[in-house]
Amino acid sequence: MSQSARDLNSDLELALRLADIADEISLARYQALDLIVETKPDSSPVTDADKAVETAIRNEILKVRSEDLVVGEEYGSPDSLAGKYYWVIDPIDGTKNYLRGVPTWATLIGLVDPSGEVVVGVVSAPALARRWWAAKGLGAKTQFNSTEVSALKVSKVSKLSDASVSYSDLIGWGERKNKFVALQEKVWRTRGHGDFWSHMLVAEGAVDIAVEPSLSLWDMAALDVIVREAGGKFTNIDGKDGPHGASAISSNGLLHGAFLKEIN
Repeated sequence: MSQSARDLNSDLELALRLADIADEISLARYQALDLIVETKPDSSPVTDADKAVETAIRNEILKVRSEDLVVGEEYGSPDSLAGKYYWVIDPIDGTKNYLRGVPTWATLIGLVDPSGEVVVGVVSAPALARRWWAAKGLGAKTQFNSTEVSALKVSKVSKLSDASVSYSDLIGWGERKNKFVALQEKVWRTRGHGDFWSHMLVAEGAVDIAVEPSLSLWDMAALDVIVREAGGKFTNIDGKDGPHGASAISSNGLLHGAFLKEIN
C-alpha cells in the first residue's frame, strides 16, 4: 500500500483483524495454570501471552503491510521511523491485571502517520467482552459482547465541580502530586479505573477526565485517536497534543484547560 495515499478504512479493517488474532491468543492463556511470567529490566512483568500476541500481530503486519514499521512494547522499534507509517502495539495493556485474573486488560493497536498523528486505533478487551475503535475522520465506535455497534461521544460536563475523574494511582506524580490530591476535593468524584479503561470511559462519556502521569507511546497511541474521534481531547500533562509526551490526559475537551491549570 502506498505510503502517500492510505485507505484508512482498509487500515481500520486490518487493525480490527489484528485485534481478533490477539483476542484468540490472550483469552486462551488468561488464567492458565501454566502461564509463564518473567520480570523485565524495568521490573515490570511480562507473560508468554504478551510475547505471543505481539509476535502474531507483527507477523500479520509483515504479510499484508510489509512497507509499514512496527513499534511494540515487548520487541521494541526500528532505529528510525522517519517518513513511514508505523503500527504501535501494546499486546496486553494491564499485564499485572492479566496475570492476577483481573479482567481489566486489553490489546492496544494504533497506526501513526509520517507526521506523528495517530490515524487508526483499536482497543480490544475480550475478558470484558468490549472493543473500541476509531479512524481519523470516520468517528469512534464501540461494541459490547457482539451486540450492535454504537457511536462514541464524550460528555458535555463543563465545570470541574461536576466532573468525574479517573486515574490509576498516585505513583509518578512528582511535584504535581499534592496539586492532584487537592483537586480531588474540588471535583464531583474520582475513581481509580486505570490503564486503557479510564480513557475509554472518557470516550463513552461515562467519565469526564482521565489522567496518568507516566506512560509510553504504546500505552497511548490507540487511546488518542479514539478519544479525539469521540469529540474529546488528548494531551500530556503539560498540554502537548498527542501520545508522544510520556503522560496522558484525556477529557471531553470542555474541562481540559481548567484541569491543566489546576495540576500545573
